[in-house]
Amino acid sequence: MKTLIIIGSGILGASAAYHAAKAGAAVVLIDRGDKGQATGAAAGIVCPWISQRRNKAWYNLAKSGAKYYPELICELEALGEQDTGYKQVGIVSIHEDSKLDKMEQKAYERRVDAPEMGDIKRLSSEETREVFPYATEEYGALWVSGAARVDGRAIRDALISGAVKLGAERVTGDAELLVEEGQVIGAKVAGKQIIADRVISTGGAWAAELFKPLGLDLDIVPQKAQILHLRAESQATGDWPVAMVPYGQYIVPFADGKIVAGATHENGVGFDDKLTAAGIHHILDKTLEAAPGLGKAEMAGAATGFRPATTSALPFIGQVPGYPNFFAANGLGASGLTAGPYLGAQLAKLALGEPVGIDLSLYRVEDAFRS
Repeated sequence: MKTLIIIGSGILGASAAYHAAKAGAAVVLIDRGDKGQATGAAAGIVCPWISQRRNKAWYNLAKSGAKYYPELICELEALGEQDTGYKQVGIVSIHEDSKLDKMEQKAYERRVDAPEMGDIKRLSSEETREVFPYATEEYGALWVSGAARVDGRAIRDALISGAVKLGAERVTGDAELLVEEGQVIGAKVAGKQIIADRVISTGGAWAAELFKPLGLDLDIVPQKAQILHLRAESQATGDWPVAMVPYGQYIVPFADGKIVAGATHENGVGFDDKLTAAGIHHILDKTLEAAPGLGKAEMAGAATGFRPATTSALPFIGQVPGYPNFFAANGLGASGLTAGPYLGAQLAKLALGEPVGIDLSLYRVEDAFRS
């Protein structure tokens, strides 16, 4: 039986732990519980197919992530994990006609290779309000039936719980790498040394700290996201579609009137977790422009999270150069909840010496370190 240590239990680490434990490995999952972890704060939109982002490597990974979700959810439910936070509710992308024209064309092109995206339909403003009652009268929308919402905290916890049921061990604390004769052999946490065949880093926005004792400068920085929690007057929101609105904002309805709206993309502010007037104003301004009906919603709270960002804006995965028993994956940014479970599955396979389903040359770990 191979032994694995996974450092970091966000969506990537949780998925890697679950899939490695499912494959029969002895897994130790370590996390120190930093405030502002992106996965725990986020509400995800699983709908990569209408993105205007042109990078094919990003799209292929995100598309694979979206396709993988239903299979994963069935597995977790079979293990008794009923609260996964995932539900296929469709999406309405609310924009002006010129933007919807491009989006619709892209959607039909991509559906050829991604039939899981389901039905595509152009909606008038009246039709949009029938499925998303708070929408503006000014814009129509593009409807994509295969899109889903996901609660980051719920899917992470379900993956970790599933991993534990399959034999994984959880440890809370600040991990340090154990190095012997120039090789990583395990980790030290809470005064205890843990030896393993393989060590995996999935530390999100904080991951760079782990590599410094090795003399490696990891290209990971935090990107701050502020997110608002609203309470809608209508309680019948559980089956409403997700809404994408102009300026990169989103509105994610959950059951019982819970609405999540966000998010900011703030670079260069480090781990400053305070909520700001400018950030909240930006979210409300853009959200209410597309969904003025939410103007009467109750302000139920807000949260800050830190996405792990790279200079290339692409994730990386692979064996850390010079350390054959040490692996890393990171840098999913705002795509974490879409691609994280799938990339975590590939990471577990890679560390266990099994064939992976992605082209690793597109996500080179070697490029993640500054020279």
